[in-house]
Amino acid sequence: MSLKNISFAGDFINGRFIMGEKNDGQFKDISPADLSDQVMTVTYKLDHVDRACHAAKDAYMSWAKLSLNERKKYLLKLKEIFVAHESEMAELIARDTGKALWDATTEAKALAGKIDITLNESVKLIQDERITNALPQVDGVIRYRSRGVMAVVGPFNFPAHLPNGHIIPALISGNTIVYKPSEQTPAVAQLYAQMVEKAEFPPGVFNLVHGEAETGRKLVAHELVDGILFTGSYEVGLKIKQETLNHYWKILALEMGGKNASVVWEDADIDKAIYETLVGAYMSTGQRCSGTSRVILHDKIADQFTDRFYKAAKKLTIGHWSKNPFMGPLINGPAVEKYVRFQEMANRENAESLMRGKSLELEHKGHYVTPSIHLVKSFDANSVYQKTEIFGPNVAIYRSSDFDKTMEMVNSTGYGLVMALFSKDKELYETALLKARVGLLNWNRTTNGASSRLPFGGMGKSGNDRPSAHFAIQYCTVPVASLEDPTSLDKTKLLPGVNLDE
Repeated sequence: MSLKNISFAGDFINGRFIMGEKNDGQFKDISPADLSDQVMTVTYKLDHVDRACHAAKDAYMSWAKLSLNERKKYLLKLKEIFVAHESEMAELIARDTGKALWDATTEAKALAGKIDITLNESVKLIQDERITNALPQVDGVIRYRSRGVMAVVGPFNFPAHLPNGHIIPALISGNTIVYKPSEQTPAVAQLYAQMVEKAEFPPGVFNLVHGEAETGRKLVAHELVDGILFTGSYEVGLKIKQETLNHYWKILALEMGGKNASVVWEDADIDKAIYETLVGAYMSTGQRCSGTSRVILHDKIADQFTDRFYKAAKKLTIGHWSKNPFMGPLINGPAVEKYVRFQEMANRENAESLMRGKSLELEHKGHYVTPSIHLVKSFDANSVYQKTEIFGPNVAIYRSSDFDKTMEMVNSTGYGLVMALFSKDKELYETALLKARVGLLNWNRTTNGASSRLPFGGMGKSGNDRPSAHFAIQYCTVPVASLEDPTSLDKTKLLPGVNLDE
C-alpha cells in the first residue's frame, strides 16, 4: 500500500488557503497506525487567528441576512460534495486517527447525514412562533437569530463528524465559523475545508486555522468570537471556561469526557449484553467519550458474564486500518503511556487484572495496545483508577445486587454522559431515569453510538448542559421576543397622570 504525503495548503481564511510568511510553529502529522506514514507537515502562524476572526465578522451580516432557503442551497451543495468524496474522507480519517476503515467509513457517511437531519428536522426547533394576545390585543413573536462568529474547537477521535456536528447547525442558522482542528488530525480538517471551498460559500463564512494549544487559546479568547463550540477532554474544556471567565457574553457548548457505566441485571439477555458491552468498551480502541468504562454486574450473572466477556475480548482483532480489524491503535505515544500507567494504578488500588493491557508490536509499527479488564474488589469513590477517564480500551468490572447502591456507583465519578441498563424490568429502567445523573440513558443498548435525531450531552464533568446533535441548533441561536401592536393609540386608556392634550 503506497500512501502519499499530503501537501499542506495553509489556513483557509476569507475564501482561500493562505500560508504564513514567517511561521510561529510546526508539527508533523504522523499516522498512529504506521509511524513511517507521515501524512502531512503543518506550519502555523498565530496572527492568522485574528485574520480569521475578522474575516468571519466581516462576512457575518450578509450571511445572516440571507433567507433560510438561500443558506440551504449552499449546504445542499456541500452535501453533494461530502457524498462525492466519501471514500477519500474515510481513508484519510483512518490514516489520521488509525481507526479501522469500516469505522472511518461510518464517520465519513455521517457528514452528509448531518446536513439532511439538520435541514429536515433540527431547523424545526428554531421556527418563528406567533403568540396571539401575548398581552391584551397585542401579539407576540418568538424568533431565533444567529449569534455571530462561532469558534469550533474539534477533537481527534471523530475529526470530521464532531466538528461537522457544530458547523452545520451554526451555518444554517446564520452564524459564521472559525474552526481550529486537533493537531493530531490536521489532514482531515484540510480536506474538510477543501470541500467547503468547492461548495463556494461566500468568503469568510467558514475559516480554518491550524495550530497547537496557543492557537486554541487565542481563538477562544478573541474579542470577536461570540460562541465556542468544543468537543474534547474535561481538562481542555475547563481551560476554555477559565480563559473566557470575563467573556460572559460568549455561549459555551462544552462536550467533554465520560466514565460511562453499563449495568447488567439478573434478568438481562446475556448474549446481547455481552455483545453490546464489548462494542461499547472497545470500539475505536476505547477512544470515545461515550465508551463503556465500567460494567456493574448483578451477582447472579456476574461469573457467567465475566467469563464470556473475557473470552470474547481476547478474540478481538487488532491491526492496521487497511486490514479492517475491530481495533486500531491509540492516537499517540502519550496515550499509550497513560493507558499502561493506569494498568499499574488499577492493581495498586485494589483491582485485579483479569486481562492486562500492554503495548503491542505488529507488522506496522504504531501505537497499538491490547484491551484490558480489571475486576474491582470493592467500590471506592476516591480511587483515581475508578473515577478517571482513561480514553483507552479498559473496562472495570464491579458486582452489585442492590440497585440503589448501583446507582450511587454510576453517579460517583463526577462525569455524567451515558449509562446503559440491560434488564427486561421497565420499573428498574424508570428508576434509573430518575436517579442517573446522565444526559443519555440507553435501555438494552450500549453506551456507544448516538442518534443525530436526539440531543447529545452530559452533566457534571461531561458537559455544561448544552446538548449537541439534534439540539445543537439551539445554542447556535438566541431567542428574540417581540411584542407587535399595529393599533393606534387609544387615548381613553392612558395611565393615570399622563396627559397628551396640547
